[in-house]
Amino acid sequence: MVKVWYQHDLNVPMKINIDSGSDIDDLKQNIFGKTDKGQYLAKYNGQPLRPSAKVPKDTTDDKPIVFTKIVDLPPVEQNNVQSNKFKQYGIICAGGNELGNELNQLFFPHGIFIDHYKNIFIADHDNHRIVGWKCNSSEGQIMVGRNGQGKRDDQLNCPTDVLIDTENNSFIISDRKNRQVIRCFYQNEAKPQVLISDIDCYGLSMDKNGFIYISDPEKNEVRRWKKGEGRGTTVAGGHGQGDQLNQLNSPRYIFVDEDESLYVADKDNHRVMKWTKNAKEGIVVAGGNGEGDSLEQLSYPYGVAVDCWDQIYVADFGNHRVMRWCERDAEGEIVVGGNGRGEELNQLNDPISLSFDDEENLYVVDLKNHRILKYEICLD
Repeated sequence: MVKVWYQHDLNVPMKINIDSGSDIDDLKQNIFGKTDKGQYLAKYNGQPLRPSAKVPKDTTDDKPIVFTKIVDLPPVEQNNVQSNKFKQYGIICAGGNELGNELNQLFFPHGIFIDHYKNIFIADHDNHRIVGWKCNSSEGQIMVGRNGQGKRDDQLNCPTDVLIDTENNSFIISDRKNRQVIRCFYQNEAKPQVLISDIDCYGLSMDKNGFIYISDPEKNEVRRWKKGEGRGTTVAGGHGQGDQLNQLNSPRYIFVDEDESLYVADKDNHRVMKWTKNAKEGIVVAGGNGEGDSLEQLSYPYGVAVDCWDQIYVADFGNHRVMRWCERDAEGEIVVGGNGRGEELNQLNDPISLSFDDEENLYVVDLKNHRILKYEICLD
C-alpha cells in the first residue's frame, strides 16, 4: 500500500491508502466509488493524467493529484470530439486596456501559466516583467521585474515564458534578451539563480519528473535540463535548420505530456512536431502542408497545448485562430477565432500562446490586442 494525497476541485487536500501500482482510474474509483459515472480530469504538477497512468508516488499535501469534475456523462460520450466545444466569445481576464505599463495593462504578452486557483502568470514581454492576475481581478501584480529592462537581479529583458515550480516555490523564466533561463523565488528571499546561460531561450515546459524543457530558435532545437546537468541534453532538433523529421526551423512554444512526449510549435515550417521520449526524429501532428489558411495548413504557429484526450491545440498566429488536431487526422478544425484579425471578443490579433485551467477552459494570449482571453467550455 502507498499513501496518496489528492484534492477534489478546491477542497482541502486529503490522503488515501491505495495498492502500489494502481492507476488513476483505480484511484478515482477508490475516492468517488464505482457507481459514480461522472467524467473527471486528473492533473498532477500541472500536467493532465490519463486514466491508465500510474499513480505518482511522490504526492504531498502541497502537491496533490487534483480531480476536477467536468460533467456527468459516461466517459464514452465525453470523449466524442464536439465541433463547438468552447463558447465562441472570449472573456477578457487580463489586460485589454490597450498597451501600457499600468497594473491593468499588458504590452505584447507572451507565455502564460495557470495555477489550480485559475490565477494567471504572464510573461509581459515589452514591460520586461512577470505579472500575476488573480482570478476575476481587474489588475495584476508584478511578481518579477519591477525595475524595467536590464540584467540586474530585479530586472528582466523581454521574457517570453514562465512556469511555476511548486516543489521549489519559484518561477522559472525564459529571460530571452538576457539569453538565460532563471529561477526566481516567490518571496525574494534569495537571489535569482541562472539555470542556463548563453541560450536563445523561448518556450518552457516541465515534465512529471521536474525536468525543464527549453526551445532554442537560434539553434533550432529543444533541450531538456535537470539540476546539475549544465547545459542539458538535446531532445528535439539539433541538426541545423530544415524541414526534415529530425530538424526544426525556429521552434517556439512547447508542451510535454505525462508520457514525456514533446510537442513543438515548429514556426517557420508551419507545423507542430511530436517527439516521443528518446526518439531520434519527430512526426508531424498538425500542419506540415506549407503556409496557408486551409484546414490542413497553419501559418507561423507559435503556441501548442494538449488536452487530457490527446487533442492538440495550436495558436495559429498568422491566421488569427486556434486550431484543434487529432494526431492522425489529415486536417484540423477551428476552435476559436478564425473571424479575421480584430479586437472583437470573437476575434484574435496574432494569438501567440495558449493554456488550460483545471476545468479545461481555454486561455489564449492575444498578442497585439494586449490581452488574455478565456473561452469557457460548453457543457451542453
